[in-house]
Amino acid sequence: MAASKRPPLSPREGWLSDGRQVLHFRPSRWTRHNQVLEVTSGELLPGEPVPLLKRRRELTREEAIRLWRQKREQGWTVCAPQWQLPAP
Repeated sequence: MAASKRPPLSPREGWLSDGRQVLHFRPSRWTRHNQVLEVTSGELLPGEPVPLLKRRRELTREEAIRLWRQKREQGWTVCAPQWQLPAP
């Protein structure tokens, strides 16, 4: 079954890749009226076990959904987690 082009509906993390770059979407905080996601980008390097982390930014849920849809339309695919976050 092909992966859905729709963004996840629940506040879960999600991963996208174009084979060279990776985006990690992760809920960072939410209030009654607003949800903020942290989006981390990384670059896959040949021979390296984890991507080189390049940038981290916070987006509203609406901005994150727009970015997710844009990347899916450009051919990015849902992928397995590419790195683990440190324990809080």
